[in-house]
Amino acid sequence: MVELNSTLVIQMINFFLLIFLLNFFLYKPILNIIRKRNDMMDTFREETQSLHETVDMKVSEYEERLHEARMEAMNQRDLIKGDGVEAAAAIIEEAKKEVSVMVEDFRVKLDREREEARTLLQDRTRDLAVEISEKILGRGIQ
Repeated sequence: MVELNSTLVIQMINFFLLIFLLNFFLYKPILNIIRKRNDMMDTFREETQSLHETVDMKVSEYEERLHEARMEAMNQRDLIKGDGVEAAAAIIEEAKKEVSVMVEDFRVKLDREREEARTLLQDRTRDLAVEISEKILGRGIQ
């Protein structure tokens, strides 16, 4: 049978002291680390989303300019048709070269910007992975 004496009070005090100490030294720091990590992940997600939006915007801008260039080339072609077949052929050829140079310049620029965005995302992903791993393991990673 359980006796009610002073040891029960001491055990209750020990129990509550242990709960307080665990909460102060273990649970709160771990919850703070988890909260900071989640905040950091949210920040990286926002940056990633921003970079994706920038890339999408540049792609749509490229497509719009390409469409405008094609429309302009078609308009030029229609205007030149009335002047004569020989003169029209020369101007159309020149317009095609200009459009292909423009398209190639846009492609190069878009590819470069896309690669820069991809590199930035990869670097940030690696840094984030290393930082999370170091925090979880509690030691440095090479």
